[in-house]
Amino acid sequence: MEILFIILFCGGILAGFVGSLTGLGGGVVVIPLLAIGLGFDMRYAIGTALVTSIATSSGAAAAYIRERITNIRIGMLLEIATTAGAVFGALIAVYLDKKYIAVIFGCVLIFSAIRTVLKRETKHSDSSASKLAEKLNLNGCYPAANSKIIDYKVKNVAGGFSIMTLAGALSGLLGIGSGAFKVLAMDTVMKIPFKVSTTTSNFMVGVTAAASAVVYLQRGYIDPGLAMPVVTGVLSGAYFGSKILPKASAKKLRLLFGIMILSLSILMIYNGLTDKM
Repeated sequence: MEILFIILFCGGILAGFVGSLTGLGGGVVVIPLLAIGLGFDMRYAIGTALVTSIATSSGAAAAYIRERITNIRIGMLLEIATTAGAVFGALIAVYLDKKYIAVIFGCVLIFSAIRTVLKRETKHSDSSASKLAEKLNLNGCYPAANSKIIDYKVKNVAGGFSIMTLAGALSGLLGIGSGAFKVLAMDTVMKIPFKVSTTTSNFMVGVTAAASAVVYLQRGYIDPGLAMPVVTGVLSGAYFGSKILPKASAKKLRLLFGIMILSLSILMIYNGLTDKM
């Protein structure tokens, strides 16, 4: 039992560290660790991962806001779309076979991971903002590794909002966090700098995960004895990750994000094909 506690705690540290750097919430590490590595039921793994996402968001969000990287206005706006999508996804989940959705979701993530890794960093400060972004006061700035303040302007707000709705729907259907699509929507569609995208995703992911976690808790799929060591480790890992991200290279963060997305996509396709969703 002590060995299991140590494994879960160490896995939680890795999940929190990776989740805080990539904006994925840590579920990419927790789900394969519990379901594949330790043989726990997939539903308990997802339930624990949702609690983990809340912990990662709570542990990293405050630090990123203090570092003035997170764009709170963007997070609050896009969370409306994600929450609405999650409710819609939960309502139609009864009528759709999740294994097919998981395979499609995994294929989309593979494509997204490749695009993210190969994408070149653009000069966001040189781009023009959309009129809607200016009206909603979504443009902002963030401190770079060299202590310079970098301004950025948000584009295609409507497109990002639409993808966030899809992200929420997929989250409701599959019972997973939608951090992957949140980061992709902000970084690729809305042209928000990658560091701002990941930190804002961390700020948002806890809200979506909390809504889903209530359902899993009511159905008895969240085991406190299983979640406690993982969450404890996650909070520690998220703290260390929040200290590293402001000084980290955006290119290396993209590579790490791509690897995590690829891992998640393979996991989703595997679980879909083996009917474990």
